[in-house]
Amino acid sequence: MKLLFIHQNFPGQFSHLLPQVWKSHQVEAMGLGERRWVGAHLNRLPAGLPVLAYDMPEAPEAGMDPFLQTCAQAVARGKQVAVSLLRLRAEGFTPDVVYAHPGWGESLFVKDVFPQARLAHYCEFFYRADGLDVGFDPEFPDSFEDRLKLRVRASHHLLSLDAMDLGISPTQWQRQCFPEAYRDRIAVVHDGVDTDAVRPDPHAALRLPNGRVLTAADEVVTFVNRNLEPYRGFHSFMRALPQLQRQRPDAQILIVGGDEVSYGRQAPPGYYRQRMLDEVGAGLNLENVHFLGKVPYADYLRMLQISTAHVYLTYPFVLSWSMLEAMACGCVVVGSKTPPVEEVIADGENGLLVDFFSRQAIADTVADACARRAVLSDLRAAARQTVLERFDLRRVCLPRQLALLGV
Repeated sequence: MKLLFIHQNFPGQFSHLLPQVWKSHQVEAMGLGERRWVGAHLNRLPAGLPVLAYDMPEAPEAGMDPFLQTCAQAVARGKQVAVSLLRLRAEGFTPDVVYAHPGWGESLFVKDVFPQARLAHYCEFFYRADGLDVGFDPEFPDSFEDRLKLRVRASHHLLSLDAMDLGISPTQWQRQCFPEAYRDRIAVVHDGVDTDAVRPDPHAALRLPNGRVLTAADEVVTFVNRNLEPYRGFHSFMRALPQLQRQRPDAQILIVGGDEVSYGRQAPPGYYRQRMLDEVGAGLNLENVHFLGKVPYADYLRMLQISTAHVYLTYPFVLSWSMLEAMACGCVVVGSKTPPVEEVIADGENGLLVDFFSRQAIADTVADACARRAVLSDLRAAARQTVLERFDLRRVCLPRQLALLGV
């Protein structure tokens, strides 16, 4: 069997699956991704895995209708991938299965080069103008023109969906984002959490940049984003901090995340971190608020392992791995009452739920979790058990993914 993985940010969400496929003596695997990311992620790839790289297509022409720019870029990227696929075909590599992330247009022409290949898509998210992330937060409204652009932006996704034979979506909610006509082709299997590595550790300790060492005996409130931005509730969390610190003055607040933007718009002016500090900083004891930036994975895990309460807030959008990893570490997760979170967390059973926009509810719930830390062991155990039963990498998710791909 020959299997080709395609991802703009290779290996992307395939990073757990690739080693399993590569170890199989029955599979000949290859990867394909954008050159700048393939080079940057070589240390994440199985040794010896052949990976082909394509160059980033040129930006759309100046003066192009802005409604068409995203679509034009996706088509250009699809064409670049098609050139690489033609080269593979000429060299004798004809995949039985192609597993691609369609979000950037890379899978648009796969079936034109390899019509007999089974095309599987990683169905992460389908953008809509209503009912999901767009229009959720009144503080950051979208214009009527933005909503129209979004409809056109979906065009290359629809073309890709029409071509796919199989979709794999990480959660039921993410599957429901896709048009109903395609859902019967989409299975639900999460990427998986390595619960053998991501687990509680009562002896964990984390050294802060100021030299202080924190352990699980300390009162620690944790918050993690890839980048600190509204989509992941950074503004709501920051607005809750003054009240939280009044209630729990000794709590150490650990905030992980960069100052770029992963989703949505850049803050005008400057970064969201500075914007929120300008708004609420005067009411904070900043000696106990630690902005750690982007940290090594080992430090991130240690932070979760010493957490007293972990705050995870999100728009109706893709569920972060970090929430499931926090649960796997036995954290008390204070999550937003938004559909992606509610699919996993039942309030009071394996976590605590709050209104995304309510600074008072966030502060009160986190403060209560800190005050009652000694009696929340059952909640912590239930959080980990949820991940073990539904999201465990080796025992649940990888076997299902491999079965769907026919490996």
